[in-house]
Amino acid sequence: MTEQKQAETQSAKPFLAQYDETMIARRIAEQQLPLAVFWDMDGTLIDSEPYWHDGEIEIAHANGGEWDEALGWQCTGTSVPNVARKMIEHGTKLSVQEIHDQLISYVARREQERMPWIPGAREALELVAQAGIPSVLVTSSPRHVARGLVRQAPTGAFGGYVCGDDVRANKPDPDPYRQAARVLGIDPDDAHLMARCVAFEDSGVGLQSATAAGTTVLALTGYIRTADGQPAGPFFDSIATYDELSIDTLRNMVSRRLQSL
Repeated sequence: MTEQKQAETQSAKPFLAQYDETMIARRIAEQQLPLAVFWDMDGTLIDSEPYWHDGEIEIAHANGGEWDEALGWQCTGTSVPNVARKMIEHGTKLSVQEIHDQLISYVARREQERMPWIPGAREALELVAQAGIPSVLVTSSPRHVARGLVRQAPTGAFGGYVCGDDVRANKPDPDPYRQAARVLGIDPDDAHLMARCVAFEDSGVGLQSATAAGTTVLALTGYIRTADGQPAGPFFDSIATYDELSIDTLRNMVSRRLQSL
């Protein structure tokens, strides 16, 4: 384990120590609150896609490639190396690593200047935290981009995060959400425990990942940019904006999901 990883693990211990088997057992007995909430980042908590697309266009055009916003939206929710390979297919004369580094640098700089929070997202994080429900950020973005959001989130909002650098395979593979469960000591192979975890997602690949992992998926639809404005993947329930979110919403959704198992 690297020193950076050790530091992150140690910083999470006070939070994770409270989320032990006793708490899980109590929550299961009560059959009330979700065990955890997992949050996608881009398009769910922040509207950063314009930053990514601006960076892609700038890098492509500066290096002999053709790229536009429509191509950017086709890659939404996928990993940066996947985007880089698509950019190379469209003529960008850089390596995957060079595109990766330049694109991450561009987006990180823009987010440091202004984190583009989706309306109500910070309040939603605070609502869940105040209810005592632990949250984990689950993103395909690299570590320092994920850490940037965690640092700018409300204090104590997140018990940990899973980023693109942490997983065996990125979304739509279920591994990111299975890893998120492990962060909180939840067995990802226990279908009932995973059903008690709510995942907020918006993209097709994210919805597929969270559903395949067994979570109860809540699609945020108000900011989806698909041809018909509908989610491009499976989900259990949906809200258009965070104005529709309450703890009762989460409690009732998990209850209905458990009844369906």
